[in-house]
Amino acid sequence: MRTGFYMCLVSCALCLGYDCAFAQSYPARPVRVLVGLAPGGGTDTYARIISGKLTETLGQQFIVDNRPSAGGNVAGELAAHAVADGYTLLVATPTSVINAHLFSNLRYDVLKDFAPVVQLVNSQFVLSVRASVPVSSVKELIALAKAQAGKLAYASSGVGSSNHLAGELFKTLAGIEMAHIPYKGAGPALGAVLAGEVGVIFSSSASVIGHARAGRVRMLAVTGPKRTPIMPEIPTIAESGVPGYSVTGWYGLVAPVKTPRAVVGRLNAAVNDSLPALRERYASLGADVSGGTAAEFGAFLRNEHEKWGRVVKLSGARVE
Repeated sequence: MRTGFYMCLVSCALCLGYDCAFAQSYPARPVRVLVGLAPGGGTDTYARIISGKLTETLGQQFIVDNRPSAGGNVAGELAAHAVADGYTLLVATPTSVINAHLFSNLRYDVLKDFAPVVQLVNSQFVLSVRASVPVSSVKELIALAKAQAGKLAYASSGVGSSNHLAGELFKTLAGIEMAHIPYKGAGPALGAVLAGEVGVIFSSSASVIGHARAGRVRMLAVTGPKRTPIMPEIPTIAESGVPGYSVTGWYGLVAPVKTPRAVVGRLNAAVNDSLPALRERYASLGADVSGGTAAEFGAFLRNEHEKWGRVVKLSGARVE
């Protein structure tokens, strides 16, 4: 992994004097980190972990600003139209690329209006049920859903969110009906499950693992193509009777597209230098650290944009 000093030199080689000087003094004041979901969910948790470490590393506060409205589009629009000076960042998630296919009236373009900074972590979603739901496996959940003929419901962090589409894909491949109940963020969605309003949820492991350990929810399966070494005892949905099912989550930082490349390089270097120290903390929440170059994250975003476009089309979901 490259050192911060080396990356800063590389970044400065790509820019003119003013940008170099600006990058070397960056950050000179607090940095706002926009999160398009409510406090308490996985995205918020992951953002607060890296923000705390960057505060320590770079000597200025990185402040998480939650804007849980319009499926993350309020945060996305604020970030896209912010001054491109490195003092406004956005936590990008699968929802960031899903919305490009879901909403017909977006006032920003996730691929054109942002400069990729770095991928933070990868994680799998977890299919969980409230402890009082009488199932202990995916097969039993499918049987219950068929027996209840659409009465079973699952919560999500909003229409078109990645955990909404994870549920829609599950319904399609499992041949069942479950009502979808959207909430304003992952935290409120999980709160509804804990309160007994909804029985099922697809959520980040970060948000649900503590409740599972306390016996309030039961984790049935992970959504990725293979079991995670973090929770090797939890099977995948695919191996639990729904072949072909695979959905993964990811989280990264982007900045307004005209942010100086040297500043993007400084941020990228700081995150890459910080992630090894956070590996165990993220792992305890079910996430694997990523890192890498800004260019690699940009290529990843383009691939995710294409993939989720296909999933949205399959689900038939649309927001006008």
